[in-house]
Amino acid sequence: MIEKLNWATVPTEEVTPKMARKIISGEKLMIAKMKFKDGFLVPLHSHVHEQVTQVTSGTIRFWFGEKKDVIMDLSAGDVVVIPSNLPHEALMIGDVEEIDTWAPPRQDWLDKTDDYLRK
Repeated sequence: MIEKLNWATVPTEEVTPKMARKIISGEKLMIAKMKFKDGFLVPLHSHVHEQVTQVTSGTIRFWFGEKKDVIMDLSAGDVVVIPSNLPHEALMIGDVEEIDTWAPPRQDWLDKTDDYLRK
């Protein structure tokens, strides 16, 4: 079934006081529009999902690899494709708004078992 959606009507989930997200998911891909407060840290993790991160405002500092040896800052307009199973960590520098897309969908986000974000 095909359905027209608008971000304004998608429910917002407050994951923590510093992270809120809206999720739209299909069968083979998922997109999330997120807002983070300054200083929020997404701890080092990896997943089988390919991920595309698009920053719309603020700055995200990424560390990539088990040893976090690749560092990359993304600001408004920047996009990065994160390959499947690549360990990554992210720090929000200032308040950040961004959009992430994954294939396949993140079941841990859909069923709220994404404990690494909720600590």
